[in-house]
Parts: sequence; structure tokens; C-alpha cells
Amino acid sequence: MMDWLNNQIEVPSESFYRLALTKQQQLTKPPGSLGELEGIAIRLAAMQQTTAPTIERIWVSIFAADHGVAEENVSAFPQIVTTEMVKNFVNDGAAVNVLSRYVHAQFEVIDVGLLKPVTLKKLITDRAGDGTANFSKQAAMTEQQLKQALLAGKAAVERAIMQKTQLFIGGEMGIANTTSATAIACAITGLSVEQLTGAGTGLGSKEIQHKSQVIYNALSLHQQQLRSPLKVLQSLGGFEIAALVGAYIFAAQQGITILIDGFISTVAALLAIEINPQVQLWYFFAHQSQEKGHQLVLEYLQAKPLLSLNMRLGEGSGAVIALPLLQMACKLHNEMATFEQAKITTN
Repeated sequence: MMDWLNNQIEVPSESFYRLALTKQQQLTKPPGSLGELEGIAIRLAAMQQTTAPTIERIWVSIFAADHGVAEENVSAFPQIVTTEMVKNFVNDGAAVNVLSRYVHAQFEVIDVGLLKPVTLKKLITDRAGDGTANFSKQAAMTEQQLKQALLAGKAAVERAIMQKTQLFIGGEMGIANTTSATAIACAITGLSVEQLTGAGTGLGSKEIQHKSQVIYNALSLHQQQLRSPLKVLQSLGGFEIAALVGAYIFAAQQGITILIDGFISTVAALLAIEINPQVQLWYFFAHQSQEKGHQLVLEYLQAKPLLSLNMRLGEGSGAVIALPLLQMACKLHNEMATFEQAKITTN
């Protein structure tokens, strides 16, 4: 049931990359003067196999799930906030709702494993379980739950494909998920718990120290199991993190551009690369968040984020904020005059 994760991911078109690069050199500006925007447009042209890339059909999926490790008091907020925020998403009241409306994105919320099921209009139910187990005591999920959570991400992309989406953004909600993401990042990168553990939802120094100890103990407990990215995810992950992994891999397999949000989403992106390395060819990294470990994980991936705004909200918000940069890069590429059209002498 997980064989699909290793299906081939195509490389963006080299011929359209070269065409876009040539066009950038003909536009009425000094070479390189639009900086990163030039590279964005060139990459999008290669991804979309067109000389005129556009980002008009945007899809935002928010995956929500609870974490058993919340029992260890590793978050500044109680676990019930996961469900309360899901209700807020469904009622269009969260930051990502406001931002998604602004960019005219299709928006959905998926219950991948809240502690207790809720019946809400517009909430998609695709559950892997009633929250994960406490990974400081046992594996976070069974193999079957892992499969189901990965498939929930794949299903979200399938819905996006039905709407001919050009760009996929995955967001997450789950109290204690920075603890899970930090543990995963430590297991994959080899960086220390102290280096990567941050404040999450707003912990003080003593609480961060406690959170670090919980993560350290969990890594020791599962040490023999942390030998493959899927085992790392099963041992330490969250259902919403697994759904993001599945979504990223399937989106790349379908040739859909992926805009990665903050720390949690970047750790999911890291796992996806560990499973199927070509997925990274379809990524843009939206921003560097204020969460302590995010910069280190981005550096490990040799990824350059588009923005740095000291955000740490999650839920896909930073990615939606960065989206207009991609749209403006396309506009500049498509609508600027060439030197020949403007009759400007270059010699």
C-alpha cells in the first residue's frame, strides 16, 4: 500500500527552462536585476512546460491531528485547541482563511486524526486514528495508521487535480506537533536536540528544556527503529505530518508545483525527500520561520526561503503570504517588453 511513494517523479523540462532563461536575458532590464524573481519564473516555466507560466489555480489543504505526546506538557496550549482551531478553519476565521481568500485559493480542512471525531459542515474526514500514541512511551502510530495518513495526503492532491490546480500548499494543525517535527528532524539530520528544540507555541526557557528532554528520551527509546524515513515517521510523527509527506510526494509525481510553509511543513518536506529524492525539484520554500530549528533544517536542505518575516503560526499561512511573489514573477516574465520590442539599443 505504500509502493506508490517510490513511483517516478519527472524532472522539470530542461528545454522550457532554457527558453525561459533566454527570454529573461532579452527583457528590458540589466541581467539578474530582478534577482530571485527571475529564477522563480524560469523554474515555473520548466515545471509547467510553457513559455508563459502562471499561478492562478491555487489549492490549500490543512491537515489536522492530535498528538499523544501532548500528555508530556510540551505545548503552551491545551490539546483541545486543535479541535477548536479546526472549527475556526471551517468557519473561515483563521489567518490562513483570510490569506487564502485574498489569493482566491481553493481551501479545505481535513481531520486526519483529531482526538475525538467532530461533525462539521465543510470538514473532510479522512482519519488514521484518534490522535497518535505518546511517542515518548511507544511508537506514535501503527504501520496501518501510517499508510492511512499518507493516503489522506494523496487524496487531497487528487481533489486538487480535479480542479486543475497549478500550485499546492499544505498546512497543518496539531498541538505538540513542533515536538514531533523536532524529533523527526533530529533523527534525519543528526543535529542535536538542543540545536533544534524551540519555543513552539510560546514556551519559556524551562519549558523548552523539558521539551528537549522529552524528545531526547524518545529518540533513545526508538533508536533501533530510526533506520528509514518511514520508520522515523511511524515512530515519532503525527498523522498531519504524514499526510503532508504523502501530499508532497504525490503532487510532485503529478507535476504540480509545491510551496512549502514553515517548520512543520519543512520537516515533512525533508521526509518526503528522504523517501523519494526527486520531490525536491518541485519545491519552493516560502519563508524562514522564527521557530529555532527551521533555519537549520533549511540549511541542511540547502534551501533558500523566499521570505523571512519572523512568523511562527504554521497552518500554511507563510506559504500563502509568499504566493504573490510567484505570481509577480510570472507577470514580469510574461508581460515585460523585450529590448527588441521596446526598440532599446543594447550595444
